[in-house]
Amino acid sequence: MRTRIDAALETFMAEEIEQLLGLHGELVPFLAQVQTSVRGGKRVRGAFCYWGWRATGQPDDDSVIRAAAAIELAHAAAIVHDDIIDGSDARRGGPSSHVALEALVKDPRHASVHATGLAILTGDLLMAWAGQLFLASGLPRAYLGRARALWFDLARELVAGECLEILSTHGEPGIDRALEIIRLKTAKYSIERPLHIGGTLGGASPGLLATFTAYGIPLGEAFQLRDDLLGVFGDPSQTGKSNMDDLRGGKPTALLAATMAAADETERKELDRLLGCPDLDRDGLDAVRQIMERTGARRRVETMIEERTEAARAAIASPLLSPDASTALARLVSPTAVREF
Repeated sequence: MRTRIDAALETFMAEEIEQLLGLHGELVPFLAQVQTSVRGGKRVRGAFCYWGWRATGQPDDDSVIRAAAAIELAHAAAIVHDDIIDGSDARRGGPSSHVALEALVKDPRHASVHATGLAILTGDLLMAWAGQLFLASGLPRAYLGRARALWFDLARELVAGECLEILSTHGEPGIDRALEIIRLKTAKYSIERPLHIGGTLGGASPGLLATFTAYGIPLGEAFQLRDDLLGVFGDPSQTGKSNMDDLRGGKPTALLAATMAAADETERKELDRLLGCPDLDRDGLDAVRQIMERTGARRRVETMIEERTEAARAAIASPLLSPDASTALARLVSPTAVREF
């Protein structure tokens, strides 16, 4: 699946880059970074779209692979913008787009500002490409028409989740608010909506779409909760980004909310001193980790992941799913929610 989606993306981007270079040859280094920002990743969102399609009884088809690849372009756009919002310097083991693009800016005094502008344009271009690839996937126009509204739902929910996260950053963390953000920013955008888009393209029944929701929301929550744990306890050589970003940024994660709720007065003072500190160092990271372990917050989040993973597995026992689709969705649980540190 990953190989087929990557091939569809490379073919599409080659055609689009040729068009852009026809406008001006100086765009070569910029477009090379645009291509880099799309490469890599597990392509799970595309896989969920594909299996949403197959669950309706539709056959394998290269057109639906291209439609699934369009969702991966939207994801690449979201990553570029997310790294700007979070001030993250690394992504997938390399520099994030707004950092890599500094090399293209002629005046070093303005490198950061202008590179951020180029990265914003990168995300905008990728989102426009996502819509173009979806419409040019080769699926019948009637199929595309019935799924069009779901693209707007996906974008609306993603933006709402991102806004709520920003508005909640550096505030008093709460698990309910953290889960609310997760559902909008991650669970719907990463799993439920890709399944719904694929299913609606294939003519899914309301019952099948409800099954996708029963599977996608808990699994999407588990995915983000795991990401929160990896963001603090993970190995950067495996996760591809710093394990200090969330703490330095004061992100309103469920892990942080659980830690604050269980911390005693001394621990809360220590957390208040360390969290949101842009100069947080390794010693500070270790101190926060120890509090998270000592208060049981890490174990609580692990339990939340286990509960949601089991709920997702229970949902795909539905008789509305074909055996092939049920097996595929079961296999997608582990790479989504059970990842190594």
